[in-house]
Amino acid sequence: MVLLALLVAGRRGGKARVISTGLLAFANLTVYPLGVAAWLSLGGPLAPDKYLPLHLCDLAAIIAGFALLSRHPLLCTLTYFWGLAATSQALLTPALTVAFPSWPFVMFFVQHFAVVAAALYLVLVDGWRPRQPLWRGPGEAFGWGVGYLCMVICVNRLLGTNFGFASHPPDNPSLLDHLGAWPWYLVSTLGMALVLFSLLALPFRRGRSGRPPL
Repeated sequence: MVLLALLVAGRRGGKARVISTGLLAFANLTVYPLGVAAWLSLGGPLAPDKYLPLHLCDLAAIIAGFALLSRHPLLCTLTYFWGLAATSQALLTPALTVAFPSWPFVMFFVQHFAVVAAALYLVLVDGWRPRQPLWRGPGEAFGWGVGYLCMVICVNRLLGTNFGFASHPPDNPSLLDHLGAWPWYLVSTLGMALVLFSLLALPFRRGRSGRPPL
């Protein structure tokens, strides 16, 4: 309902659009520090993967916030492809070690829904379209995804963390459990990402960058 209200307000234009865009950008830019505060509310020390914003969905939320404010082509591209391919998957198989009604549980879903909402908002309200040729958007998202994976592998080795689940799958059941053992599931994940990015580009195969939404 919140997403629908933001989309309707954005489509109305004028002041309503400015407010809805600002609210969605604010949600994406503040959800990570609020998530850290939620973990702190449980007491005890925090592991690095709870206070460093290096999970893919953490970065996606920050990127989405700035994409809504700046309309930067690369930021919008990453928000759309990462948000709908990766963040939506996290909603289907959430990697959570706490249960409802704890605040970290609530903030997990707020964060991930905010990223997905931003991806849809960019297309349906702002009229964003992938840059041409059509393979360029999926290629950029995939290339930056490979760069992210290489970065977190190095960070994980230094800190003993599991950012991006690049060291091992999450403890709770997930899609990664069916993609082979480490490191082969990383290769499988990249292959799936490329396929999903390509599928997400298909609705725009007859469009051009900058066209208003249909």
